[in-house]
Amino acid sequence: MATTSEEATTSAPEAPAASAAQKPERPYSPGLEGVIAAETAVGFVDGQNGRLLYRGYPIGQLVEKGTYGRVAELLWTGEWRKSARLAPVPVPEPVMCALYELPSHTHPMDALRTAVSVWGAWRRPHWPPTVDQARELTAMAPSALAAFHRLRNGLEPVPPNPKLSLAGGFLQQLNGKDPDPAAARALDAYFIVGAEHGLNASTFTCRVIISTRSDLASAVCGAIGALKGPLHGGAPAEVVSQLHEIGSPDRAEKWVREAIARGDKIMGFGHRVYRAYDPRAAALRKVAEGMSDMAAWLDTAVKVEDVVLRVFGELKPDRVIKTNVEYYAAAVLQGVGLPVDLFPPTFALARMAGWSAHAIEQASADKLIRPDARYVGPAEMDVPTLGR
Repeated sequence: MATTSEEATTSAPEAPAASAAQKPERPYSPGLEGVIAAETAVGFVDGQNGRLLYRGYPIGQLVEKGTYGRVAELLWTGEWRKSARLAPVPVPEPVMCALYELPSHTHPMDALRTAVSVWGAWRRPHWPPTVDQARELTAMAPSALAAFHRLRNGLEPVPPNPKLSLAGGFLQQLNGKDPDPAAARALDAYFIVGAEHGLNASTFTCRVIISTRSDLASAVCGAIGALKGPLHGGAPAEVVSQLHEIGSPDRAEKWVREAIARGDKIMGFGHRVYRAYDPRAAALRKVAEGMSDMAAWLDTAVKVEDVVLRVFGELKPDRVIKTNVEYYAAAVLQGVGLPVDLFPPTFALARMAGWSAHAIEQASADKLIRPDARYVGPAEMDVPTLGR
């Protein structure tokens, strides 16, 4: 891990008091953009060329040939095993008790964070994090979120069916019946594309916490907190609202031009990293196209996408703005029947594998993440003498 340590900070020569306005020796990068803060073998995001690799495997092939269980095992261990499987497990009693106590208006992301926290207090996972810990937490989290969703609607939780996949088991526990196989496969594909994406805000948060030798539950709670922010994990829900606002493809061009003129952000387009079509969006579009009950909604989404890209190309020719994963994530999540407010925590369920893989990797480096900050306050001065 390439970080600035406490030792490096304290060993630097002391600057004179009047140096606050002097040019710093090291450049400042707002948001740490472009700063290399880790070395990782977990995933590779090639934004310039629109590639995403998990341990070297392209995301499109993983969606086509894999399952979330296989992909999670790949991220944790670096091995591709066709026999790998991840089934849903029951919610531990202490976690279930905590979920019963939450008010019905609790945000689902807060409920998921609470479940992970209680799991950590009950399970007491030791440092360093292990693959077994990662498997246990990743398998429990969907059951906990499904239980909370039923409780807030006045329904009793449903025990998981261990014969189902993790995604299928999540749908089964949400709805109280075995899921449609196509819906389960579609959600499994979403879990795969959401599992890992480099050193994003929530993954970085997870690695920072683990770098202090804290435990996996604490690191994942911090990651959920970062993902809860609307700039990170809320875009698919906003895509649905946006498409409902547009209404039909024939209204798309007028809506897009007015939104751009106002300076509004159009959700589902543009990305901090990608300068090409997001490969996750391409993979999910194929999945959405295979969902027969999504035909009308998907047709609208595809036509609106074409209009948005064309208008952006006309009005913003100097900017590379392409479709990102959130656009077709919205199609898949709506297609499998999830309520919109479950979109962000379902993203968190998918990202559990990546967070825990990075936690394991960070622990193996065992280096405290402690960057510097540029001081921009006043120069040293004496405290004023107070009069009577």
